[in-house]
Amino acid sequence: MSPPNPSPIRPRPPPVPFERPVTRSQHGIFKPKTIFDPSEAHTITVTRSPLPRNPVVALRDPNWKLAMTDEYDALIKNKTWDLVPRPPGVNFIRSMWIFTHKIKSDGSFERHKARLVGDGKTQRVGIDCGETFSPVVKPATIRTMLSLALSKQWLIHQLDVSNAFLHGDLKETVYMHQPMGFRDQVHPDYVCLLRKSLYGLKQAPRAWYKRFANFVSSIGFSNSKSDTSLFIYKHGSDMAYLLLYVDDIILTASSEHLRKSIMAHLNSEFAMKDLGFLNYFLGISVTRHKGGLFLSQQKYAEDIIDRAGMYSCKPSQTPIDTKPKVSANSGARYADPTQYRSLAGALQYLTFTRPDISYAVQQICLHMHDPRDELMNALKRIIRYIQGTLHLGLHISPSSITDLVSYTDADWGGCPDTRRSTSGYCVFLGDNLISWSSKRQPTLSRSSAEAEYRGVANVVSESCWLRNLLLELNCPIRKATMVYCDNVSAIYLSGNPIQHQRTKHIEMDIHFVREKVTRGEVRVRHVPSRYQIADIFTKGLPLILFDDFRTSLNVRDPPVSTAGE
Repeated sequence: MSPPNPSPIRPRPPPVPFERPVTRSQHGIFKPKTIFDPSEAHTITVTRSPLPRNPVVALRDPNWKLAMTDEYDALIKNKTWDLVPRPPGVNFIRSMWIFTHKIKSDGSFERHKARLVGDGKTQRVGIDCGETFSPVVKPATIRTMLSLALSKQWLIHQLDVSNAFLHGDLKETVYMHQPMGFRDQVHPDYVCLLRKSLYGLKQAPRAWYKRFANFVSSIGFSNSKSDTSLFIYKHGSDMAYLLLYVDDIILTASSEHLRKSIMAHLNSEFAMKDLGFLNYFLGISVTRHKGGLFLSQQKYAEDIIDRAGMYSCKPSQTPIDTKPKVSANSGARYADPTQYRSLAGALQYLTFTRPDISYAVQQICLHMHDPRDELMNALKRIIRYIQGTLHLGLHISPSSITDLVSYTDADWGGCPDTRRSTSGYCVFLGDNLISWSSKRQPTLSRSSAEAEYRGVANVVSESCWLRNLLLELNCPIRKATMVYCDNVSAIYLSGNPIQHQRTKHIEMDIHFVREKVTRGEVRVRHVPSRYQIADIFTKGLPLILFDDFRTSLNVRDPPVSTAGE
């Protein structure tokens, strides 16, 4: 191959004649020199300082020192603790500083963030902590609420609570060492007796949730029984939905007057801030356009690719091949299992808006306890697929909210080690995909009909939960939920009242589905395999079929033009 043609030699420009600079004094401008004083916040130039290794290093940087001072002042203003003499024979927890850069939705730098946290690892259950479980909103609930708000043309706003965990009240007696860099000069040996919850404590999320739930209940909201992180307001024709995920809140209401009234009540109790129309929630970018909403995790996907060191990798057209599944014992053990688990966990969260990778991610997550080289290659293939489809996201559009349609499929005996089946399903509310799953079945199925029927039972259970959720949201489903399955025997079992000897071991699933069919809540129908969308959740597919099913799941390119509020 011949070498490339050299670039033509360009003549150098003539030298620029030297000009003496004009000073400000020559124009009559006289301004005294400002001496830098780190104690004055307004003189600090906010530049992106690197993350400090420890508080000592942070206190030397004016940006980080200002962030630490703001955090400490907020804690004192909130009366988070009382300084008391150090009592003998009690458990003390450490106080730690956590430093991070606050990033905007477009990936640009916003501000420095310093947070004082308690070391929950030094707590003792039964002494300074008790029940620690905190409810977390289900992804299907979020998508359902967004679909309803779009269909009803309600505005969807995002709220933020400053130092949310500090609003939680502690019932336990917790002592903490004074924060480094802010020790009391009069009583340096005193300790902090915590009055309010603090980030890092084991009971902090639950204490905040209980405080928030009690308050919104006092202003007319009721707690959903289907999802305890969902709060519903209904008074006459006025309705509002409120979703809580730790300190991130989504609020949608039937009128602007009602929304402002709810915001006024929340502001009276918490340090609440209205961030405007929903655009960035839980690391998910929400873009509004004429056709609805576009949910994307592109920035998060780019971080995963960067973490794997594969930014210049060659893209793959599908996330998994059509070959048989990889055995758990094939190949040598992967040298860095921590990296494998970290990337697999990150990919799990990416499935929030990317159902097209659910099956591939489920397969690699089955072997997080003992990753192998071949499994790592499968994980890298998913990342190469994401590299080529970074722009894709989930579309939600205004649609009919009167019917639920489900698809279910199972790959009989697909696991080479246990011969268990993989079942998958997807549920649509109108035209919007609101729920999906790809999961290995917990028990062995003795026939393809049994495997398929267990899959039917799974999606019927999910559909019943969604029907109850929609009923609480004042949008009852009057029609029966259509469940499409491509196995004729499974469909026959759902309606046949005769119990066969060889189906006794799946009797519970049979009775459950059959009862829902009899009550008119569910109808199981046949669909040809070519149109069985749930196939994408149970096996690797050829490129043409995979692209077709991916489009059917509303995973498509972003809208060409968007309209912001």
